[in-house]
Amino acid sequence: MARQAGIIKLKGKVGDMSFYKTKDGYLAREKGGVDKDRIQNDPAFQRTRENGAEFGRAGAAGRTLRTAFRPLLLRTSDSRLTSRLTKEMVKVIKADATSARGERNVLDGELELLQGFEFNANGRLGATIYVPFDASIDRATGEAVVNVPGFVPQNTIAAPQGATHLKFVSAAVEIDFEADDFTLVASESGEIEIGPQAEAAVNLSNGLPANSTKALMLVFGVEFYQEVNGSFYPLKNGSYNALALVAIDGAPAVQQT
Repeated sequence: MARQAGIIKLKGKVGDMSFYKTKDGYLAREKGGVDKDRIQNDPAFQRTRENGAEFGRAGAAGRTLRTAFRPLLLRTSDSRLTSRLTKEMVKVIKADATSARGERNVLDGELELLQGFEFNANGRLGATIYVPFDASIDRATGEAVVNVPGFVPQNTIAAPQGATHLKFVSAAVEIDFEADDFTLVASESGEIEIGPQAEAAVNLSNGLPANSTKALMLVFGVEFYQEVNGSFYPLKNGSYNALALVAIDGAPAVQQT
């Protein structure tokens, strides 16, 4: 892969060369590689097939997770979310210590490795809110809760220029990665002025099914707004909004009989 230079940028194919545009600029590459049939059948490419199978599972799991939290991600995400999340899902799958190589999966991996994952690299929760909030999941009751203690907004929230108000948001999912199925419950605070006033504690509670046998995940974030004549408008289409995975309870192991 090479970067195109010069005034005229090309897109398309010329002989064995392909020219294309990415977020990193205009690039070019030469046609090549191993025949697809050989990769699929040659014993020499067994490891390649195994890696491909696991990478595919990572991509599918990431897509399921993004779909589950889509209502929030419409207001809080960056252009590289898909690739960043797939990369982390690969780590989850590689932590599977029971399945054979090529068959490792999310359920037998370490889903907790995703805790702390930021959905918006341009507005990280850890660099936005400086209040020591608590996040927890109770599998027995199904309660997924975020508690924010009393705070002074202008001292504890790193708000972008132009923001007049903020809103805390939270959501929890019961998710089945194999079946590509989930249950989402969300909650949010009211609009809070970004000023010197002392604000009361905020409790965001999300009720999932009790005693679930599936993976449970909780996200927490901050959304910014600008008030104009009593109406609240999302600030720059949510490009500064923060959202992160703050608590995870992977599916419990199945008891052998």
